[in-house]
Amino acid sequence: MKKTLLYILIAAVSVGLIVYILSGNKAKNEAETEIVSKKNPAVAVRTAEVKTGTPNEDYIANGTFEPVQELSFPAENSGRVVRVLVDEGDAVRKGQVLATIKGDQLSVELTNAQAAYNNAITDRQRYENAFQTGGVTRQQLDQAKLTVANAKARLDQAKLNFGDATIKSSINGTVNKRYIEPGSVVSPGTNLFDLVDVSKLKLKVTVNEQQVANLKQGAVVKVTASVFPDKEFKGRISFIAPKADESLNFPIEIEVAGNPDNQLRAGMYGSAVFSNNTAKQAPIKTIPRNAFIGGVGNNQVFVVKDSVAKLTKIVSGRILGEEVEVVSGLNNGDVVVVSGQINLQDGTKVAPIK
Repeated sequence: MKKTLLYILIAAVSVGLIVYILSGNKAKNEAETEIVSKKNPAVAVRTAEVKTGTPNEDYIANGTFEPVQELSFPAENSGRVVRVLVDEGDAVRKGQVLATIKGDQLSVELTNAQAAYNNAITDRQRYENAFQTGGVTRQQLDQAKLTVANAKARLDQAKLNFGDATIKSSINGTVNKRYIEPGSVVSPGTNLFDLVDVSKLKLKVTVNEQQVANLKQGAVVKVTASVFPDKEFKGRISFIAPKADESLNFPIEIEVAGNPDNQLRAGMYGSAVFSNNTAKQAPIKTIPRNAFIGGVGNNQVFVVKDSVAKLTKIVSGRILGEEVEVVSGLNNGDVVVVSGQINLQDGTKVAPIK
């Protein structure tokens, strides 16, 4: 019994000692916190002044340069390639022969078609003479005329096929890729060459619905290339898509007017600088976009006055990049909080930092 009482007494003394120590620590912490709060009564924030100026409504769209004309050249008949007259990188003219395909079979087909046509004409003449004397009926004469028409169609097709054995370029350009060699066997649809016309380039970009409303076909725009950051090129808008793509942007094509020494090449990255050529804008007040609490749509900012942050309701206007137009609610020289708003309430003391 005495040992039990002793254990109870020891446990009680230990608990009391722990409570005493914790109470002392709490009081000490509260005292230190109070001292710190007295030394640092203000919340550190970053601020910016309301600015007044003329807005820059130019915007940039990025894209890639592409040839003004590009096509793949497929074979239209079966055969063996006899000659290839151009190589990759060669300049070609419209109508120039690029390659020839062995045309023995096509030549035979053309000869047979020509003979059938000549025979059909002879038969028609005999039927016409016989019809004058009553030797044949009108139906027989009409059938002879139909035979001539069918033979003429087959002859025209044979001539077309025989002509297709000589592969000719349909554009002025450059051979970008050659897929055949002498001796290659091709069939209809086999790709023979890739031809590109790089005498002019076009820059393909996309713009949103707000921007496309200010664009007109034929307008001149400034064009830059990522590999030539210090050079500017002139371009002209040649195409504006009548319908937006899946991302709700509108494809735009800009034809580059000059490309001295072929500095620009298809596949390079480029940018189009679209300028707002409307009447000169009147000066407006702007603040940084990150000054808004919960986004621009909430129209709330903290205004610092006498080292106190005041929650202020304003009316915002256009979003100009990282700046937002202020329609009303702020004056020139007002200071707004742009960083640290999460620690503020209306009336909190603040200490602006740089």
